[in-house]
Amino acid sequence: MKSFRIYYLLLFSCMTLLQGTGNVNSVTKVATAAANWLKLETGTRAIGMGGAYTAIGQGIQGVPYNPASLSFIKNSEGFFSVTNYFAGINYSVLGFATNMSGVDHAGIHIFALDSGEMDVTTEDYPDGTGEQFKMTGLCLRGTYSKIITNRLRIGFTGKYIREQIYTAYMQSFALDIGSRFDTGLFGFMLGMSINNLGPEVKYDGEALVVECDDDASPTGYCDQQTDFFPLPLTFRLGVANYIIGPESTFLKSDKHKFLISMDAINPIDYTLYSAVGMEYTFTDMFFLRFGTHFGHDTANTSLGAGLQLSSKTFSVGLDYAYVNYGILDYTHQFGLNFEF
Repeated sequence: MKSFRIYYLLLFSCMTLLQGTGNVNSVTKVATAAANWLKLETGTRAIGMGGAYTAIGQGIQGVPYNPASLSFIKNSEGFFSVTNYFAGINYSVLGFATNMSGVDHAGIHIFALDSGEMDVTTEDYPDGTGEQFKMTGLCLRGTYSKIITNRLRIGFTGKYIREQIYTAYMQSFALDIGSRFDTGLFGFMLGMSINNLGPEVKYDGEALVVECDDDASPTGYCDQQTDFFPLPLTFRLGVANYIIGPESTFLKSDKHKFLISMDAINPIDYTLYSAVGMEYTFTDMFFLRFGTHFGHDTANTSLGAGLQLSSKTFSVGLDYAYVNYGILDYTHQFGLNFEF
């Protein structure tokens, strides 16, 4: 009973903190960072749990939230997902990771975003010139993770980022750093990560070449210079606990698991917000998930479900996630993962 009281006290304290992140009077700094799509939630399991994944991510899906997630892979793992975002936007994820030595793990994670075709308009042709363009985003991640002790795991990600809008583009490199720690106290797990550590970026390309007076340029064309913008540096702190499960401190069960996870997220271009996720598991085969956000400008409730089929040498999982973005509509994601 004492452990239950301590847990409920911690849970109440965390919920109070999460509710406090929704201050509508805070200055958000929206649109002050480049490549904002780097903050999009990925991984079907994570999305179904509202993105509260820093302390519970396991495998290649968890790399964008916490590079230390890779250290939970037993052998090798592959993952693929497709998300139908709103306004005709789609993004896909492809990943592979392997256990190299029992304590060393490495993986590759590819994220690709496509806005869909849009009409090119000008002052002279406000209804369109007949041409079309689109915005694309690409993030190539290479991750290394290591088990330091039976409680501590760390991970590092190096990534190449490229964004293209019509004939203008931006490209850069950045780092992610993360850790996972099993506290040994009532089953609580802690996760922490810093994402998108990198230099400020600027845009180049043909779109910045404009006509100008002969006095300004002998060719009649001038190269415009854009300002430098920071990448969306983000700090994440998460806590999670299996309330029900075979190793739970509170209620042991071999067939049933119930997980609660909470994340506090502090991006450079927005106020502190948070996410809470829950997952129910039956016989390690069937999964139901729920998540919600506090203080987020668009994301509300998320739901998810999954099916995992396993043998001694191979397993395959199919996951689905739904997110309600309020007036922006809702999204669907399907994911497929392999372990071998």
